[in-house]
Amino acid sequence: MNLTMFITGFIASAGFGFLFNVPRRAVFAGGIAGMTGWVIYDVLLSVVQLNIVVSTAAAAFAIAVLSQLFARVYKMPVIIFSAAGIIPLVPGGVAYNTMRRFVSNDYYAAVELAAQVFLISGAIAFGLVLANVFQPLFKPKHEAERRE
Repeated sequence: MNLTMFITGFIASAGFGFLFNVPRRAVFAGGIAGMTGWVIYDVLLSVVQLNIVVSTAAAAFAIAVLSQLFARVYKMPVIIFSAAGIIPLVPGGVAYNTMRRFVSNDYYAAVELAAQVFLISGAIAFGLVLANVFQPLFKPKHEAERRE
């Protein structure tokens, strides 16, 4: 784990925050969410040596939890932080290699890579949904009473 991972995770997330036209005061927080998710993903994958799918799900869960926290602090929708924060986990390179293998008629490798893309994408969705499932448990008591 080195400083380059922190910097690239932050730049990727904050850069996509600019592309998504998020409010300027939320760009930094979106970058922090993405950087944190990227570092968690890399540590779980390389240091702890977990499966890529499990590492992606854990990182997506962390990004979603941070996004919910930032949404409360900045009083903005969660999607502003999670959309930019999840960008470093998107398997774009693997998807590109999948298409390249299909075009090259290497169908066995292409199907293998496509399965990996689907599993990683599903892990991202699972991590985001799991955080939303646990969200009511961490709401302040006065918010829970107001809704009843």
